[in-house]
Amino acid sequence: MSHSPYRNGFQKPSISDRIIDIAIVIVMVLVVIVTLYPFLNVLAVSFNSSSDTVKGGVTIFPREFTLDNYKTIFSFGTIPHAFFISVARTVLGTILSLFACSMVAYVLSRKDFVFRHFLSRYLAITMYISGGLVPFFILIRDLQLMNTFTVYILPGIVNVFFIFMIRSFIDGLPYELQESAKLDGANDFTIFWRVILPLCKPVLATAALFIAVGQWNSWFDTYLFNGSNPDLSTLQFELMKILQSTQTGQDAVNSNDMARNMQQVSPESIKMAITMVTTLPILLVYPFLQRYFVAGMTLGAVKG
Repeated sequence: MSHSPYRNGFQKPSISDRIIDIAIVIVMVLVVIVTLYPFLNVLAVSFNSSSDTVKGGVTIFPREFTLDNYKTIFSFGTIPHAFFISVARTVLGTILSLFACSMVAYVLSRKDFVFRHFLSRYLAITMYISGGLVPFFILIRDLQLMNTFTVYILPGIVNVFFIFMIRSFIDGLPYELQESAKLDGANDFTIFWRVILPLCKPVLATAALFIAVGQWNSWFDTYLFNGSNPDLSTLQFELMKILQSTQTGQDAVNSNDMARNMQQVSPESIKMAITMVTTLPILLVYPFLQRYFVAGMTLGAVKG
């Protein structure tokens, strides 16, 4: 019996393999630097003194650390309540939209549903043709959704793109799972809730990220439907008004406090601080959903 000169019989990497590995590491490090530098630069400017920021040259570390930029933003009384409204619409909108889209997707995936092809084509048309902004505004007004929190949730609760995405994932699941559940006496809703949804965690996590980001970043619906109601104003809308005031030099909300606070900071610093305030909360969602981005959730569930 011959024995390998290397431990466990593995061949020692050649010089060319090592060069390739080193090149891959260098390329990945460069990609990380290119990806992280803009974020770190925005973070540094947001924590840097405004008087020093106007000089330029701030990289990834603030030269004169200060919290004045964030204090200026959160000094307005509308920000905490607007933050709560944004969190509420993001959480409720994401959960309800996922539930509604997944239910429709499950129905469309059922081969015994007679109108599945007709309904799929009908929904697909709505992705390319819409009534436009004015008819949509009239519809919201006639449904008496103006100046209500429901206007943030109801119009976008069913999204055709996510319906098709979830349906495609369900189509890839073994149909034998549903047949086995039927033999055990499970009805359609039980199959959907206890069999289909647990297996759809990867696609639901993907859809949840898109929906949550869209809900969190939305401000135009606030401007259209709840702009006159400060109790339903969102964080993005309030920050947009602050940003507008720094760019125009005018008081966006007719507040003497805002005009006085804006004299202490520069527009560049405020923009960077606003960017961090809007980015960090939704960025914290990713680690909790990352583990669901795994393929092969049903591998081995059905044995042939």
